[in-house]
Amino acid sequence: MSPDFLLLFADRAGVFVFAISGGIVAVRKQMDLFGVIVMAFLPAIGGGTLRDLILSQPVFWLEDTQILGLAVAGGLAAFFFHRWLENFRPLRWADAFGMALFAVTGAAKATALGFGLPVVLIMGTMTASAGGLLRDVVANEEPLLLKKDIYATAALLGSAVYFVICMWGGDEALAFALGLAAAFVLRALAIIFHLSLPRSPF
Repeated sequence: MSPDFLLLFADRAGVFVFAISGGIVAVRKQMDLFGVIVMAFLPAIGGGTLRDLILSQPVFWLEDTQILGLAVAGGLAAFFFHRWLENFRPLRWADAFGMALFAVTGAAKATALGFGLPVVLIMGTMTASAGGLLRDVVANEEPLLLKKDIYATAALLGSAVYFVICMWGGDEALAFALGLAAAFVLRALAIIFHLSLPRSPF
């Protein structure tokens, strides 16, 4: 099994898991089937779509329409099996891995286009977390991304690790693997130890 195939599989799995997260939020809000599917699309493709539009690149799912099918499948899974999925602990770990993968993918795209560290950090973090932010805003939920858990911060770390290794002349595959690992490990520590960033005492 080639590394490229494994990466492709992981990317597809990330889309599917993110779509489930959007679908579950929609089910909690008692949306109908169409609403669930729409909400599934937001975390699955929202961040990558914003990234590509800002970078003036072809939107990724226009060239790979299988991603749209996976987003629909994730929404349907949430619609029919939400009670089981909400209590399925491995789903949280799959979401953490998807976040790490999306962050480094976004960082890699910005780096390949010749952008510096600030843009790379923004694009990596946006790819990983902007879709979830859109999901919460559309569902009229308080965005947890901005006040609870270490999530976007983990995406920032993964993006930074990728960029620094590439700038030091490191192998791109190594930079990708280490960036993904850094983001995932930080997110995993946040899940296990309930870590969060400090808040203002006032």
